[in-house]
Amino acid sequence: MREFIVEADGGSRGNPGPAGYGSVVIDAATGETLMEAAEYIGVATNNVAEYKGLVAGLKAAHRLDPAASVHVRMDSKLVVEQMSGRWKIKHPDMRPLAAEAARVFPADQVTYEWIPRERNKHADRLANEAMDAGKRGVAWSPSASTAELDARAARSAAAAAGLPEPSGPPGDAAAGAARARAALAGAGPSAGADGVLGAGVSGVAGGVTAVPGEVTGGAGDVTAVAGEVTGGAGEAVASGESADRRAASSAVRTPPVGWAAPADLGAPATFVLLRHGETPLTPEKRFSGSGGTDPSLSAVGREQAERAAAAFAARGTIQAIVSSPLKRCQETARTVAARLGLDVHIEEGLRETDFGAWEGLTFGEVRERHPEELNAWLASPKTAPPGGESFAAVSRRVAAARDRLTSAYAGRTVLLVTHVTPIKTLVRLALGAPPESLFRMELAAASVSAVAYYADGNASVRLLNDTSHLR
Repeated sequence: MREFIVEADGGSRGNPGPAGYGSVVIDAATGETLMEAAEYIGVATNNVAEYKGLVAGLKAAHRLDPAASVHVRMDSKLVVEQMSGRWKIKHPDMRPLAAEAARVFPADQVTYEWIPRERNKHADRLANEAMDAGKRGVAWSPSASTAELDARAARSAAAAAGLPEPSGPPGDAAAGAARARAALAGAGPSAGADGVLGAGVSGVAGGVTAVPGEVTGGAGDVTAVAGEVTGGAGEAVASGESADRRAASSAVRTPPVGWAAPADLGAPATFVLLRHGETPLTPEKRFSGSGGTDPSLSAVGREQAERAAAAFAARGTIQAIVSSPLKRCQETARTVAARLGLDVHIEEGLRETDFGAWEGLTFGEVRERHPEELNAWLASPKTAPPGGESFAAVSRRVAAARDRLTSAYAGRTVLLVTHVTPIKTLVRLALGAPPESLFRMELAAASVSAVAYYADGNASVRLLNDTSHLR
């Protein structure tokens, strides 16, 4: 049986915006390129373009040999996970495309693998050629394509420089650690942590929040209470806790990517993380998640949003805005968007934890009314408040959202307007830190943090809890 490798990609200049896809079929035994496909598809989203690229690649492979086995490699975590059956396909625009892809070959003839963007250069270049052709009002032509030559040249240059191929999922600090060692060897330190907002890593304004006998932070930001947490309550975000700890331990021995990221990794996907402004519940330190009253911003919160918007407008680095679906985040995001002239895109995965029966209560009130449930919740990440959501579930949800967004916004600086738990989770995963580190971070209302995600799977925390724009 012949074996083909199909590499596919799609892109949208605007998301949605002018879009195109590229696909290449490779002989797995020889590495020879057998067929290329690319097309401008008009206005569409990144994910739709990626799915269309997958369909085109599978159909090209089927024309060559319908009995062949096919190994699909894509840098879209969303498409790979959905086509592998691990994630549900909820978006109505993608369901028919996924069904069309699944019909091309019998399921047992096709496997899927996620690869970093840097290993998908050939398909990426085809997609960009198609979009460039569409901009000129002409169809993509294989005879005019230089995508294969460009991809080969890039691989040769990387090999000559001794740089290994990147691997690992985006965003977890230890994912690309083994490869990063070789790439960083001999490289001098540089100002990698340049501070997305001009503040750098030193812009930390908070510190340790484990204060005996009280809950610190704002609504939805319940931190470790000394004497109440048994077995390390901070484990309340880990999914796959032991592997997470091993990854963090490994990362400590690896040179930090922020000091000397290899130039060939390209521009990272940079998430500027803005916590929403205050609501009436914030100063009272009440549980305020996604299962409560969905409060609006207070007058103070609206002022905080305006100040954040002015700061972002002055710096001019934000290229897109993504928000939690909850009202307080959307209000904050729209305030910034009005200053920057951008649209606000909604990402369900960025919503706050659902605290169930504890919504609207203070920590003391929960301790009084639900003492056994609270102890169990503090002791285990898999335990949810009555009728609510566990921190382990939140971690999985946020990591999935991170993967979708790093794929959609590769190389761009994106403002994510979200909540305490999602921001802390993104920072923790980027650092490869142990789960209890969540309870060692302070996040003020309307504070700014930033994480950069590189193509090799490494991430660099560039800012945490900056509130200088509020003063």
